[in-house]
Amino acid sequence: MHGVRRTLLRQQAESLGLPLEEVVISPGAPNDEYEASMSTALAALCTRIPGLDAIVFGDLFLADIRAHRERMLARIGMRGLFPLWLRDTRALAHEFVRLGYRAVLVCVDAAQLGSEFAGREFDVDLLRDLPPDVDPCGENGEFHTFVYAGPGLREPVRHERGPVVVRDGRFVYCDLVETASR
Repeated sequence: MHGVRRTLLRQQAESLGLPLEEVVISPGAPNDEYEASMSTALAALCTRIPGLDAIVFGDLFLADIRAHRERMLARIGMRGLFPLWLRDTRALAHEFVRLGYRAVLVCVDAAQLGSEFAGREFDVDLLRDLPPDVDPCGENGEFHTFVYAGPGLREPVRHERGPVVVRDGRFVYCDLVETASR
């Protein structure tokens, strides 16, 4: 859904010092394919990492999504952890900026937010400019971001903004293109 190049995702994980496990699904995959692929990948991880029994999610308040994740994980003997659950999203968005995280809006649902927001920096100006009916963390799918710098990242993920395109007649993507490191 984010539409971010895998090379940037790999750089992000490397900058965080975390291993990356990619689960590839076909474009437009139905939910059952997604669930089967995720279950297989998680079961394999549990085999490789003894004691692994939980996955952390950044969900904030969508109870149906949380329940779905918990059901899916329970089928393979895992549980979900939701450390941000029910946090005030306006306060959380401002805290994100205050702590020095840097992110860019890479996908905007034009049915919920103006297409001109694609490619914008997630900062205090963006938070000020969001319409009142848009969740400041994009929890209702209004937008998706790519975090490229901030606490925990050893160095910024170097990129530049590329073309903005519309897909499926509704989703506006700002392509991020990797740039050479210094």
